Amino acid sequence: MIVVRVELHSAISGKVTEIARMLICNIGGTNRRGNYQVETLRGRDKEALDRRSVNRKAVVTNYPRLDLHVWHLVARALLNMSYADEKSALTESQEP
Repeated sequence: MIVVRVELHSAISGKVTEIARMLICNIGGTNRRGNYQVETLRGRDKEALDRRSVNRKAVVTNYPRLDLHVWHLVARALLNMSYADEKSALTESQEP
């Protein structure tokens, strides 16, 4: 499993706060092509993220795991979960 954490490092206090987390789990494929279950977790701090409540999930299929850097997998995962979708960004900004 690949765990992608987003941390905020305060320039003022030096405090480090985890504000987002994504899980990328290998669910099969071949040596050259992989399939992954991807999830982002609900929460904006470590305690909430540790509850592992899934916010969004998707599947990335046929990913060329040996040909591209892992950041391409992260980007594809975000796209498959509609994070770059303008409509979803508007919806999320209206959440309490």
